[in-house]
Amino acid sequence: MQPHADLLIRKARVIDPATGRDEIADLLIEDGRLSRIGASLDAPGAELFDAEGLWLIPGLVDTCVRLPEPASGRTGTLASETRAAAAGGITHMAALPDTDPVADNPAVVRLIRERAIKAGLARVMPIAAMTQGLAGSQLSEMQTLKEMGCIAVSNAGYPVQDTLILKRCLEYAATFNLLVIFRPQDAALSAGGCAHEGPVSTRLGLPGIPAVAETIDMARILLLVAETGVRAHFHQLSCADSVALLRDARARGLPVTADTSIHHLLLDQHAVAGFNSLCHINPPLRRSEDRDALLAAVADGTLDAICSQHTPLGASAKLAPFPATSAGISGLDTLLSLTLKLVEDGQLPLMRALDALTQAPARCLGVPAGNLEYGRLASLCVVDGAARRVPGEGWHSAGRNSPWLETSLPGAARLTVCEGKITWQSA
Repeated sequence: MQPHADLLIRKARVIDPATGRDEIADLLIEDGRLSRIGASLDAPGAELFDAEGLWLIPGLVDTCVRLPEPASGRTGTLASETRAAAAGGITHMAALPDTDPVADNPAVVRLIRERAIKAGLARVMPIAAMTQGLAGSQLSEMQTLKEMGCIAVSNAGYPVQDTLILKRCLEYAATFNLLVIFRPQDAALSAGGCAHEGPVSTRLGLPGIPAVAETIDMARILLLVAETGVRAHFHQLSCADSVALLRDARARGLPVTADTSIHHLLLDQHAVAGFNSLCHINPPLRRSEDRDALLAAVADGTLDAICSQHTPLGASAKLAPFPATSAGISGLDTLLSLTLKLVEDGQLPLMRALDALTQAPARCLGVPAGNLEYGRLASLCVVDGAARRVPGEGWHSAGRNSPWLETSLPGAARLTVCEGKITWQSA
């Protein structure tokens, strides 16, 4: 990305969870880099942006995004989805390897990076496949993929059923200090399921996925993390028992972090009533008690980050009978607003909510982003926290598969700067 001209943002409420900063100030970007924050800055020749009454925060970092390219059966392009990210204040996004072909070789990773750079709207950070073809049988060339720019390895929710192979994967990753990302779910216990195994799925006659499918696999992984010492991050935890396992692992000093999706913080199993396929996601929406436990874990920092779990799908993907519809919600357009809804509803304090979208996910991924650091290429977002918007009236992702299209939500990004370049500016 080529840096934009010098930019002076005036009179913003500057909020940086990484340092605890919360003050009215000006911010100056020179040669694409954040150079100064202070009162009444002067910068002759710089472009001015009046942010009085607005917030200025670090650019959002999304730990879990499924992209439509090179191919995947999803809708849109890297250009359309990074545009949605920029319009939502997201500057950095970690892309899962379950594309077609799978991101298990340098050629595919290079293609993803080149197309993302060409789009120039958000920093796409590829996650490499942990096993070849995500088949769970042969290790990928993890170190080579790291050298190609992959920030971590993952099997993207596909099972590695052979525990010996999984142990070897983690040993290999630990040798090269690679982060391993897991979405725990036992393949046998979840086979054929499409909703949480409970009273709602029973009433609707839908095959269920029990919460123990997540926790039994997570327990196995944690034992191997303890054995190998690998750095591990858990994606999209969905139930109270997983939070308990995470707390215990941290108390024992294991190098583990975790996130949950914004959808699991707002919805529970009752959202699929009436066979609402827009709420068909995997892992499924669980009990209200699980949602409450996830919220408490985000509030106290046990769950580090909130992710979009972005999966853009075409309209036909949600039109079949519920079990035959594709799982996934398009989440880039709404990640910021839905998190601010939790703040508005008194579920999270503002500073912790913003931390879970910025500094905390960057720390989990080990990437230099998510804070307002002097001298670094500037990645930030100016937000109108008082705005109300109906997402469907200004939707940017090619996938409109969201249950919030017609819902009035708080907050709107007015300006997004990614690595020194303005990538979004609203009227």
